[in-house]
Amino acid sequence: MTAAVPAVMTTAARDLAPHELRILVTVDDERGFSAAAKALGLTQSAVSHSVRGMERKVGAVLFERGRRGATPTAAGTVAAAHARRVLRLLDNLASEARGAERGTVTGPLRIAAFRSAALFLLPPVLKRLTARYPGIEPEVRIVRELGAGTAGEVAEGRADVGIATIGATSPVPAGLVGDVLMEEPYSLVHPVGHPAPRSLPLVDWHENCGSYTRRWWAGQEWIPEATILTEDDGAVLSLVSRGLGMAIMPALALNEAPHGIEVTDLGPERPTRSVGYVTTAEMAHSVSVRALIRELRAARP
Repeated sequence: MTAAVPAVMTTAARDLAPHELRILVTVDDERGFSAAAKALGLTQSAVSHSVRGMERKVGAVLFERGRRGATPTAAGTVAAAHARRVLRLLDNLASEARGAERGTVTGPLRIAAFRSAALFLLPPVLKRLTARYPGIEPEVRIVRELGAGTAGEVAEGRADVGIATIGATSPVPAGLVGDVLMEEPYSLVHPVGHPAPRSLPLVDWHENCGSYTRRWWAGQEWIPEATILTEDDGAVLSLVSRGLGMAIMPALALNEAPHGIEVTDLGPERPTRSVGYVTTAEMAHSVSVRALIRELRAARP
């Protein structure tokens, strides 16, 4: 059931308070007033009353109420994303103010990264970052680079920085800022010593960035349709190492490849994948995000 659209308030009373933003985000996360109330230590009626008040202030219905809980409307989805980002800025305001007074940088740094970036790009970067700024507390979450991917986590306020696949065919999403850090070449991966690796069946995974290599891929008559489709690049490498097929994979995914794998260069016309960072315009000015970006740039090959 969708409530009637409330009238917009026209005074300063329409400003949302931080405690209201926290309730909004928690209802969105929990998909229900009762669950949100439990998470926040409030009564359900208090949460419901607060949401109704926010809807009056905003002038839009934020959640559809039903037997299955609270489902965000289009307005609610946008509002929750902004609420997360505002709350993060308030947290950052306090930590950076304290840091400026004490000459330190402290607090969490939330990073969303796709699997191979989290496993092989970030560890040495974070080691240098935390050695220089011991007060920074990195929180890394692996996010599949499908759909909105890591950039979506940043846009929704769930991450401060996303390590993303970006480039000419996948630009930085509107409303975010970012840059390319490295170009990963793709290579042919096959069992060691196989006399005709291109004759093997293709092993692939959902996240392999066909959109960035589609034109090249379409022009290669020797590449068949995938016989085996897996959930991640690690499974692809495991299958190839056991002689079950070949794969075409980007460089980051080939770090610490298992025994039994041979990597063959695809030549000067090989495809590449652009890996970079994305963040919000507001968080791009924060000390911790700027420090992370410096370390990421320093790590570029």
